[in-house]
Amino acid sequence: MKIILLEDVKSLGKKGDVVKVSDGYARNMLLPKKLGVEATDKNMNELKARKAKEAKAAAEAKAAAEALAEEIGRTSVQLSLKLGEGGKAFGAISAKELADAAKDQAGLDLDKKKFLMDGSIKELGEYEVKIRLHPEVTAQLKVFVTRG
Repeated sequence: MKIILLEDVKSLGKKGDVVKVSDGYARNMLLPKKLGVEATDKNMNELKARKAKEAKAAAEAKAAAEALAEEIGRTSVQLSLKLGEGGKAFGAISAKELADAAKDQAGLDLDKKKFLMDGSIKELGEYEVKIRLHPEVTAQLKVFVTRG
């Protein structure tokens, strides 16, 4: 019997896959637990329509992420860092502070979890911070750290 999976099933397939299983397994396991539906013509057409809709939504999300990445590439953020004697920094600049500064200075609403940073910024200078907007789209934000 052919089944369209509605959920990921270990050792069988992922959501949306069409798999061939024994009649007993389908009737006793997959169908009662609503892990799959029978692959009738109607259900196959619904699956194709759903996949087309998901592909269109994914393409729109990627296009929006690319547009945002272009905007981020044109902007820069300036932050200040307090320094003590000998140029030693008090504190550091974290992803949260970068996200807040991007919102205040450039009007960009960025999630702090999307910043790809190795630790935090603890020295003065110019930095290029990577931001993962989409699995296939990464932007670079220019950050200028000055004495505060």
